[in-house]
Amino acid sequence: MKNASDLRNLLMRIDHRGYPAYKDTKDKYQFDQYVLSIDHVQGDPFASPSKVSVIVPGRIAGFGKECYETKERRIAFQDFLLRRMYLKVKDFSFKAKGSGKSGLIGISRPGQEILERSACTVDPATGNLTVRMEVGFPANGRTINAGELIKILFDFLPLCVRQTLLAATCPKAGLEKVLFLADDQKAIRDALSENGLVAFVADGAVLPRKSGVSSLPMKEAVPFASPESMKVTLTLPHRGALTGMGIQKGVTLIVGGGYHGKSTLLEALMAGVYNHIAGDGREYVITDDTAVKLRAEDGRSIKKADISMFIRNLPNGRDTVAFYTEDASGSTSQAANTIEAMEAGTGLFLIDEDTSATNFMIRDDLMQRVVSRDAEPIIPFIDRIREIYTAYGISTILVAGSCGSYFHKSDCIVQMKKYAPMEITDFAKKEAENYPYLTGDLPAAQAPDFRRIVKTDAAFARENRIKMRTDGTDGFSINKSEVDMRYVEQLVDSEQLTSLAYIIKSMKLHDFDGKKTLQEAISGIYKRIGAKGFAVFAGGEYLPGNLAMPRPQELYAAINRCRDLIQI
Repeated sequence: MKNASDLRNLLMRIDHRGYPAYKDTKDKYQFDQYVLSIDHVQGDPFASPSKVSVIVPGRIAGFGKECYETKERRIAFQDFLLRRMYLKVKDFSFKAKGSGKSGLIGISRPGQEILERSACTVDPATGNLTVRMEVGFPANGRTINAGELIKILFDFLPLCVRQTLLAATCPKAGLEKVLFLADDQKAIRDALSENGLVAFVADGAVLPRKSGVSSLPMKEAVPFASPESMKVTLTLPHRGALTGMGIQKGVTLIVGGGYHGKSTLLEALMAGVYNHIAGDGREYVITDDTAVKLRAEDGRSIKKADISMFIRNLPNGRDTVAFYTEDASGSTSQAANTIEAMEAGTGLFLIDEDTSATNFMIRDDLMQRVVSRDAEPIIPFIDRIREIYTAYGISTILVAGSCGSYFHKSDCIVQMKKYAPMEITDFAKKEAENYPYLTGDLPAAQAPDFRRIVKTDAAFARENRIKMRTDGTDGFSINKSEVDMRYVEQLVDSEQLTSLAYIIKSMKLHDFDGKKTLQEAISGIYKRIGAKGFAVFAGGEYLPGNLAMPRPQELYAAINRCRDLIQI
């Protein structure tokens, strides 16, 4: 391995030469406390920045094994270091001057959620830390400005490493707080199943966000306070006794007037599939991590989904056991989303009446009298909601503002009033007796067919060079095929979508063989990811630093929305 002096001498030799001479710097260099790896060199000062990695050996970093002895602690520890590195690096970005992206120093910027990211990883066996970032190699025009790059690599970067990646300069109390929170969040997740719960919302939690474009907590928001009848107390390893609202398995209905906090509570439960940082307000809002938000999604493609549980006897004779369309309606899209979530192994549906297809959710009594059940191909969700829980063990939390018929089907009814929850199950059930819901003879549903075989589309199979692009959290493209993810609402970071694109690219080679079912293919790649991490799907010449791990549920959603890449 070369050393730092070799790199400095090389940079001095190529100073003022044409920009392509920077390619000679690609290598690994031993600095005093770490190894600098120049993984990819941009071809032009206006192109995507160069990719570099910093590897700090565990013995030099000095962090104890207690920081990464469990998966939860490891991810929280990596997130803690990354946040510190981001704050330090941004102070030096563009302090070195030049054309185009010269002087840029970029690294992943975490949001409120604690996600596993490729930008900062620790090897549990050795304690070695790796931080991946981007650097715009400086130039004047297209002429190398080596002096400015020397500033970045020999002045700015060593200072960032010393102040963020070494135990000696790390605030021990802050790190301990992060690790303890990770332990407590895991304890709550474990307690959900042990106590028959699907979600927990701690007393004092701050659920509203600052604005529609900010995930920061709202100042002066009303703190959450659990109804006495739903209050549970969990004993956490560090926080101790923590009280809050426990939502039991089954069917829970959230009602209330407009602007009283119904959707805000549901949004917090949606986000509760992830852990959050201290101070977010939702750090003790924990939801079954397989939960899926369901909604209507007009225009999406559907690939041989068995929606016969909800839709049958279509007038044109179309097959609903293996339903296919390139332009789904509101009801067929929500039916497919429901069945696909079941296929993905969810234990909890999260539904907001406002984003659902009305005819999928309910048919009121008058409509049932005027249009008979025999003339209606849709069996609404209200007629299956109990069966979905009793036969498949899938709970539902439903926000309803106008449909009172769900009172008949619910195990628990919560009214939000001025942002405060009240449990009104007995009162609502008694009132519902005056408004009986017509059900008639409902045919029993056969178990959905989850044996969909997945294979690569012929054109995609022939393509060797694959280009990928991510469009925020709206979607991604592979070559010229766009995958619309706008309505997959539990994706919280664009880096998750970048990972989804990489995963699908990897699965093309190893999993879409026309023999495996979709469940087998996705189960297989997540087993490999569990063993080897990001390298399973993005371990080419170098590992990119812009990846965040998505849940299996979002991978199912992405594959189901690939119009031109994958056949099912």
